[in-house]
Amino acid sequence: MTDIKAALRAQRIETPSWAYGNSGTRFKVFAQQGVPRDPYEKLADAAQVHACTGIAPTVALHIPWDKVADYADLARHARELGVGIGAINSNVFQDDDYKLGSVTNPDPAVRRKATDHLLECVDIMDATGSDTLKLWFSDGINYPGQDDLRARQDRLAESLAEVYDRLGEGQRFLLEYKLFEPAFYATDVPDWGTAYAHCVKLGPKAQVVVDTGHHAPGTNIEFIVAFLLREGRLGGFDFNSRFYADDDLMVGAADPFQLFRIMYEVIRGGGLTDEVAFMLDQCHNIEPKIPGQIRSVMNVQEATAKALLVDRDALAAAQAAGDVLGANAVLMDAYNTDVRPLLAELREEMGLAPDPMAAYAGSGYFEKIAAERVGGQQAGWGA
Repeated sequence: MTDIKAALRAQRIETPSWAYGNSGTRFKVFAQQGVPRDPYEKLADAAQVHACTGIAPTVALHIPWDKVADYADLARHARELGVGIGAINSNVFQDDDYKLGSVTNPDPAVRRKATDHLLECVDIMDATGSDTLKLWFSDGINYPGQDDLRARQDRLAESLAEVYDRLGEGQRFLLEYKLFEPAFYATDVPDWGTAYAHCVKLGPKAQVVVDTGHHAPGTNIEFIVAFLLREGRLGGFDFNSRFYADDDLMVGAADPFQLFRIMYEVIRGGGLTDEVAFMLDQCHNIEPKIPGQIRSVMNVQEATAKALLVDRDALAAAQAAGDVLGANAVLMDAYNTDVRPLLAELREEMGLAPDPMAAYAGSGYFEKIAAERVGGQQAGWGA
């Protein structure tokens, strides 16, 4: 049990700045009280999540949503709050110029604009001390014949190579994939194999990020995780839940057993380290922002604790003996264990309240920001 607690104590989960802003559906963005008006206030909210959970010490930024005049000052502010700047996320999907794609656009001027933005994000990494750039491209086509599929891959490779060459010592980029949306006929980075192929060609600073909402129904995500870990190319996760498509719901909400299976493969493959970034990527449309992040962190923590409880010696013995039911029972015994008392005990040992949700509810922080954050423009993505 000591080893399990040590692993849980060392776990790090990164929260996304955009989860603290207003969000919604394609039809409506729902405003809430106390929502941050700038990146500084987003960091303050993220610091509350870390204060309650003890394992969320970094915050991912999204550019230009989190654009500021002085990124070094933003990083200083984060440190004063007890958190740090995590991955820098690029945005090459919201400008009108990107209607036909960004780095794969047939227009070289648009491709130049998109690649320059990615290079700007590396500059921001330098200024904030971030070591990770996260790349997601909405690029693709809606109709057969709209553009040359192979040429678009060539353009993608050219841009990725330029960004890769700009990375400094200790920096990397994570290439994200998505099955579809907003391109419906062909997406330029539709799956883990495409992302993996580009990363392998570029070198060790290019790795794949697995967004748990970006797969076809029924996809065995834990197999992808196991494969990428085996190849040394799993750079991180965007944790969320989906029922139908890329729903961006709280991680573990739709299928907590899947989250457990993923975390078991992470542990089995030696991925429970700082080399794999465990990031949340969620939009809290109807639930309160900060409690939604706290609950998400707890969901990952609970799945990890259960995965750590798997008797790997017993599992290996059952597998070697061809004992199908016995092997499955080993996993199910761990999954069905109530780990909440263990985690409550661990938090108390860390000097934290045993129940993070109750701790936040009793902190008075929401009442404070609801009263103070009046006027100005709330952060959000404006759909």
